[in-house]
Amino acid sequence: MKELRTVNEWYDVLEQSKENPLFVLKHSTTCPVSAAAYNAFESSAEEVPKYFLKVQESRPVSNEIESNLHVEHQSPQLFLLKDGAAVWQATHYSISGPQIKKAVENYRS
Repeated sequence: MKELRTVNEWYDVLEQSKENPLFVLKHSTTCPVSAAAYNAFESSAEEVPKYFLKVQESRPVSNEIESNLHVEHQSPQLFLLKDGAAVWQATHYSISGPQIKKAVENYRS
């Protein structure tokens, strides 16, 4: 799992999604719901690249994600990106191991 800290890193990840699906998690370091989502995401056994950002520390990245994907910001928020777009997203308690697995099964190339 790799942390995104800059807008340029975000654009690199968005480009990578054109080759292979990948996950991006918007994580709040002060929210217990986000902590649970982060743990579910981190422990997911899916063989898909995983990225995350800490919303408080990387607000410009979070804002850019919202703008590029045209999805209103929430935290926690997990995206499966494919071909430069969000093909699946979940928020709050919907971020769980079974949901992550199902997303990968539905959108794998």
